[in-house]
Amino acid sequence: MENSAIRAVGLSKSFFFGNRRMEVLKKVDLILERSISLSIRGDSGCGKTTLLNLLARLETADCGKVYWGDLEMDASSKSSDREIRIRGDFLGVVYQTYYLIPDLNVMENVLLSAKLAGRMNKDTQDRARLLLSRMGVLSLENQITQKLSGGERQRVAIARALINSPQVVFADEPTGNLDERTGGEVMELLLDVCRSENSSLILVTHNPKFAESTNRSVFLKDGTLHSI
Repeated sequence: MENSAIRAVGLSKSFFFGNRRMEVLKKVDLILERSISLSIRGDSGCGKTTLLNLLARLETADCGKVYWGDLEMDASSKSSDREIRIRGDFLGVVYQTYYLIPDLNVMENVLLSAKLAGRMNKDTQDRARLLLSRMGVLSLENQITQKLSGGERQRVAIARALINSPQVVFADEPTGNLDERTGGEVMELLLDVCRSENSSLILVTHNPKFAESTNRSVFLKDGTLHSI
């Protein structure tokens, strides 16, 4: 579809526990338009993270299609080398547990994905400083991440996710390790920066208030998505 940033058609995924087959996702269809935010809620273990991994092409599905813009992919096959290269620019990810590299400082962590994509230049460094400034942690650019608070680490992780100007950002319970006040501040920054960057956002959250802050909300239950 012309205005979609990311799309899924008929995604199904099951796991086997011994002889028992558990169907986690059942023919899931999803459309996320460009510059739109979408929240996904659901009970623990219902398949929210699995859905993100399928959309990111980090896992294979039983069947279905995934589209990144106009690029059509068979979700049941492993990612091709071309898809892996495209993913670095197309998609940014913010995790609950940050996944910052402890031996690198803040700036080095933010620049890492740009370096892996072969984009290291002065413009990239200037962009990193701009993102850190928007996140309110520019003064910490030379600090080792182990010495940061949880809220500061997540702000750095958001800047890292956006360094390559991705079309889509996935945020998987990004405030799950933060207290309520800090989580609210981080969520507001995430939503604001995605809007200003015109990046589409898929937010997985248990928090109804955060879910209401996105343009659209869905609930994952019994393997299917339901509009809220």
